[in-house]
Amino acid sequence: MAAISDRALVRATPVAFVLIWSTGFVVARLGMPHAQPLSFLMCRYGLSALLFALWVRTAGVAWPQGRRQWLHLGVVGTLIQAGYLGGVWCAVKAGLGAGLVALIVGLQPVLTALWMNSRGAGGAAAQRVLPLQWLGLALGLGGLLLVVWQKLHVGEARAQTVALAAFALLSITAGTLYQKRWVQACDVRSANTVQLLAAFTVTLPLALVEPWQFDPNPDLFIALAWSVLVLTLGGSSLLSLLIQRGAATAVTSLMYLVPPTTALMAWWLFNETLTATVFSGMALTAAGVALVVRPGRPTVPVLKESTP
Repeated sequence: MAAISDRALVRATPVAFVLIWSTGFVVARLGMPHAQPLSFLMCRYGLSALLFALWVRTAGVAWPQGRRQWLHLGVVGTLIQAGYLGGVWCAVKAGLGAGLVALIVGLQPVLTALWMNSRGAGGAAAQRVLPLQWLGLALGLGGLLLVVWQKLHVGEARAQTVALAAFALLSITAGTLYQKRWVQACDVRSANTVQLLAAFTVTLPLALVEPWQFDPNPDLFIALAWSVLVLTLGGSSLLSLLIQRGAATAVTSLMYLVPPTTALMAWWLFNETLTATVFSGMALTAAGVALVVRPGRPTVPVLKESTP
C-alpha cells in the first residue's frame, strides 16, 4: 500500500509542479511594475534562504557533504536561480510579455534533446530521442508558437528583451544538466539553502547598481510572498525531489503546458483575451506532450530547477 501511495505521489507531483511553475510568469507581471527585478530577486533569495535554513535547523536534516558538493550546488544556484530568474524577470521588466518569455524558455526540451541526442550518438542509445518523440517535440513547439503568435506581431519583442530571455534559457539548460551530472542526492531543503545563498551573493552587487524603485503596493507584497512561500519553497522542493527520484523527465515534457496554463491564468486574473488560436495551440501542445511521455519509451532527459 505504501509503495502504491508513493508511486501515486510521484505521478501527481509533476502536474502540481507545472501548475506552480505557471504562476511564476503571472507573479512577474504582478510585481515588476513596482520594483526593479534584481532588487526584488535579491529579497526573494534572502528571505527564501532564511526560511530554508530555519527549516533545515528545525527538522535536523543533514547538510551536503564535502566542499566539492557545496561548490557544485553553488554553481547550480548561480545558473538556475540567479541566471534563469534574473533573465526572466529582467525581460518582463523591460517589456517582454509573459507569454513570449514562457515560449522562449519553453524551448529547453528541444535544446536539451539536441544536446543529449548528440551525446547519445557515441553509444548511449538510451539517451537518444526516438523519431516519434521528435514529432512530439515539434507538435509541442508548434503549439507554443500558436499560443503566443498574436503577440509576435505587436512589437512586443525587441533584441534586448529577447536576448535576456535567451540568456535565461541557456542558464537553466546548463544549470539543470550540470546538476544531473555533478550534484549528488541530498536533502532538498539544505541543497536549496546553499543554492539560494549562492544566488543571493551573485545578485546582491548587481542589485545595488540598479536604479532604486520600491513602490509599497499590495501587488508587490503579494508577489514577493507568493514567490518566497509557493514558488521557491514549494516549487524548488518539488522539483529537486523529482530529480532525485528520476521523475524529472515527465516534468520536462509537461513544461510544454506552461504557456497555455499561463494564458488561462492571465485570462482569469488580468482579463487577457483567449482566442481560437490559443485553444488550438493548447491542443497541439497536449498532443506533443502525450507523444514525448509515452509509457515504455525513453523520454527526453531534460531537467529543470527553480521557478519564475
